[in-house]
Amino acid sequence: MLRHRNLVIGAVLALAFLLAAVVSLFWTPFDVAEIDIANKLKKPGDSIYLFGTDHFGRDILSMIMVGARTSIAVALVAVGIGMLFGVPLGLAAASRHGGVLDELIMRTNDLVFAFPALLIAVMITAVFGPSAINAIIAIGIFNIPVFARLTRGAALSVWQRDFILAARVAGKTATRISLEHILPNLLNLLIVQGTIQFSLGILAEAGLSYVGLGAQPPTPSWGRMLAESQTMISFAPHLALFPGFAIVLTVLGLNLFGDGLRDYFDPRIRRGSR
Repeated sequence: MLRHRNLVIGAVLALAFLLAAVVSLFWTPFDVAEIDIANKLKKPGDSIYLFGTDHFGRDILSMIMVGARTSIAVALVAVGIGMLFGVPLGLAAASRHGGVLDELIMRTNDLVFAFPALLIAVMITAVFGPSAINAIIAIGIFNIPVFARLTRGAALSVWQRDFILAARVAGKTATRISLEHILPNLLNLLIVQGTIQFSLGILAEAGLSYVGLGAQPPTPSWGRMLAESQTMISFAPHLALFPGFAIVLTVLGLNLFGDGLRDYFDPRIRRGSR
């Protein structure tokens, strides 16, 4: 694995923010809900506030740490929802290729795909109100057709293999073949896609929070930190730089990690690197 540079760099970046999120469960330099107007808009590099403070005197470093926890939790659950529903739908569609079930699943996927996560979030929040839970639901719904399409396309190629024909001759049902033979051959692909969707989920959560549809105050969110900083960027640019860098580095790390995993799992590339 160490020979794959993208995999190593991506893992380091992703683990750094994961560690920050885990540590924030037990400790942060300051309470993120504590308002200290006397110390507002402190510049980065202050002896006490390493990343400075915002217009309420809250510590930026503490908010970045807790914001990492929020983004990772939302993206992780949303990707889990997408895989939980999308993979079985894709397997079912592939096992009934060309049939009514296949057409029904794929046309429904096309319908859901027509609505981006932001628009789904707008519809959900119009009924239930903005919250992190509704952001999870919106991103999760958007991920379902992604995994369904990927699973169906990859499963169709596996269904043509000789060992699948042998399983059918042995009398195994389509469901049993999908679970025992098709799904294990798709795990590497699903892991890579899950990593990529995880990074997109963090980006989507930041976007939803930026427009006020994600996590609500007092819970810190990288997207909302960017939204709150835009009117003060001329005299306090650090308010936007640190959450912006957090989003960029996390998404970059996860994308590099996913790209490295894809190369690692590709037998042709592995043979070429020996």
